[in-house]
Amino acid sequence: MHGANYRDGKGQPFTRKQYIKGKPQIKIAKFQGGKRGNYQYCVQLLMNEKIQLRHMAIESCRLAANKTLEKTTGESGYYSRLRVYPHNLLRENKMIAAAGADRLQEGMRRAWGKATSLGARVKQGQCIMELYVNTESHVEAAKKALKSACVKLPGTPTIKVINWQGKLSP
Repeated sequence: MHGANYRDGKGQPFTRKQYIKGKPQIKIAKFQGGKRGNYQYCVQLLMNEKIQLRHMAIESCRLAANKTLEKTTGESGYYSRLRVYPHNLLRENKMIAAAGADRLQEGMRRAWGKATSLGARVKQGQCIMELYVNTESHVEAAKKALKSACVKLPGTPTIKVINWQGKLSP
């Protein structure tokens, strides 16, 4: 299976988790990181296309960005926030690929599939992740961190810097 098979969000998303007995656990550990406070700049990661992101891709993106930025600014020199949440259940009709498997599986008959993963539907121009920093040198480090995180995501993201002087409330 390739990721391209499940990348585009077509049709109605399935979100009724109360009817599913074995629903998958979300893999995102934290949605916010760093230290809250007053910051001068906000560096955003935006998507250029309508796409569906799996929760594993979002988590690996967050980890890559936070680790890269933490080396430069330290733990208290930045604040990061994920702006998407994977609500949609992704299902897969697994097929057996072995000798004699034709007697064990049904093919496309009753092909509802098992819930295997969670996904977030992202619109064009939607913000996925934000990094808040104070100095110009930290802005460059945040851009570099988001550029390393872009590799983990499908599609083509854009990095945008906003001169944002505000306080993040606790």
